[in-house]
Parts: sequence; C-alpha cells; structure tokens
Amino acid sequence: MSVLEARNIVKVYGKAEAEGATTALNGIQLSVTKGEFLAIMGPSGSGKTTLLNILSGIDKPTSGEVLLGGVMLHDMDANSLAQFRRKQLGFVFQDFNLLDSLTVKENIMLPMILEKKSVSEMEEKVQELAGLFEIEDILHKYPYHISGGQQQRTAVSRALVNDPQIIYADEPTGNLDSKSSTTIMECLEKVVKELSTTVLLVTHDVFAASYCQRIVFIRDGAIHSSLEKKSERTKFLDEVMEHLTLLGGN
Repeated sequence: MSVLEARNIVKVYGKAEAEGATTALNGIQLSVTKGEFLAIMGPSGSGKTTLLNILSGIDKPTSGEVLLGGVMLHDMDANSLAQFRRKQLGFVFQDFNLLDSLTVKENIMLPMILEKKSVSEMEEKVQELAGLFEIEDILHKYPYHISGGQQQRTAVSRALVNDPQIIYADEPTGNLDSKSSTTIMECLEKVVKELSTTVLLVTHDVFAASYCQRIVFIRDGAIHSSLEKKSERTKFLDEVMEHLTLLGGN
C-alpha cells in the first residue's frame, strides 16, 4: 500500500518564462509504500532538499501533486496543512532542533502537548519510546547535558510520539561521529522493523543510506536511477558507492 505518492513534481524558482528562472525539480515521480525505509541521494544541488520540502508540505510544487495517505497535501489551507503535518508527519533534522529550556522528557512530549493528549497517555508513550531507544536514564536531563547521539535519539522519539504515517529524516547523521551515526541508523531501522513506520531519509552519507531498503538517486532535478537492497548491508554499501561513482560522485 502506498503511503506517499509524488506525481510529476516540477519546481521552478522565479517566473518560468523569465530569463534566469531555475528548474530545481523536473517531473519527479515517486511512490513510497507503508513500512518502507527509503533514501534519496544525489550530488549537492541535485534537488534533494527541495524535494523533501515539497513531499513534507513545507514548500509547494510549481506543478504536480503530492498525496500522503490519500490526502492531496497542497489542496489544504495553511491551518489545515499545519494540523495535518503535526498529526501525520514526523521530522528528524541534522541539528536536532531540541529546546534547551525543556528536559529530554518534555521535548519528547511536546507534540503530544500541542495535541492536548492526557497526562497518562503522554507518560505511557514517552516510557515506551525511551525504552525502545534506551534513553530512560536521561529523561530528566537537558539537551546541553547529553551527547549528540542521545540528542538525536530524543529527536527520533519526539518524531514518533503522535504515531505519524511517515518520518522525514534530513541528514540525521550530519552532525554525528561514526559511533553515534551507527546508533541513529539502527534506531531508524528499528522504527521501520518494529513499529512499521515509513521512513524517508535524505542524505549524502553512503553509510547511512546503506541501512535503507531502497535508494532513489536524483541528478539535475530528475530521478536518475534506483537501487534495492538484496543482500547484507556491507555488500549493499559497496553497490551504493559504485553507483554513486557512475552517477558522477557526491
């Protein structure tokens, strides 16, 4: 079953007929199934972030359609879209985006507080996720007292509290060392396997992408090719590196 569909997405910055207009995305067709772990890769300037912004409703396409759970994302008004994104989408960013004035527990609870969930429901969900990602012992601490890897695990927990249809992860290992990167990718892998949550990862990191089930490569605003994982991760990692070489580097 398809959770996310992008139909002929075009994004032009500036007036299309004007000199100097830039086509960032050109006819993107993409379907993501429920419980899939998908990576989008491509060289700098290929359109990865623009595509992520459109698929998550942060930006609007110049033309084309995005359906999420059968709902046309860009037909909604700003208020309806904001509510839909809060309830149905989860986000994990490179710079964590945690609030320093809140504890780890409060940061995780924040989306549930906005949805006016009951205290007992919030407590139960936080304990469930903290156990899943092994952060029970830091719930009372503040973000500036914990490691980058722990901050990102907190961010992943926060992204999951409202049981979203899909999680968008934008370069989630970008600010982490190799050990913490491994931990975060294993966490996202666990999200897919144990919770059947769909995860869409945008990354330039070959190591991170090797955890995914499928990788879509984009170049010059269009889908160039894709790879499916049919072997263990280390072999898939070699395949991805070879593919990127043919693509023209990253």
